[in-house]
Amino acid sequence: MAKSDTFFIRGSANFDNTGFTFQQSEIDLGSYVNALAKTILKVHSVSVQYGNPTQVPTGTGPFNTKCSFQLTTQSQTGAVTLTDRSVVSSGKLAVGFGAANELTVLAEDMDVGPQYWQDGYLIATEQIYLGVQTGADIGLTGVQIVLECSVETMTQSAAMALALSQQ
Repeated sequence: MAKSDTFFIRGSANFDNTGFTFQQSEIDLGSYVNALAKTILKVHSVSVQYGNPTQVPTGTGPFNTKCSFQLTTQSQTGAVTLTDRSVVSSGKLAVGFGAANELTVLAEDMDVGPQYWQDGYLIATEQIYLGVQTGADIGLTGVQIVLECSVETMTQSAAMALALSQQ
């Protein structure tokens, strides 16, 4: 497979802070992926930011909640598990507040990401989808991601088979 130098693709999706509503945004890959022209995208790693740099989780305790993200090759109507073949990456930020509204738990966990695989994650779809969900309003606006990627070529039949398997 021929490949390019790495580059970065960015995306974001906002939370519906009224609670529990799944939100999704589309990231267009049409400039990089064309199964008929035999080009696919290899995602080497995913970096995640919850909220923006000035935001700190806030809440009226005591309660625990989480905000989660998923990056998929298919549009979704809600969160999916890792057994769904469209999942590229997923993770969560767990947050807990005590009775005095103090932050007692703050833990980030990436369930899976391309950086965990030996050779990244190949994508042959022209769009990917960033889905986010939070269990409560904790003062964060959403999730931003940065993907480190490269473009590679495959045979046309292999690229088409990969594209079909991800739809």
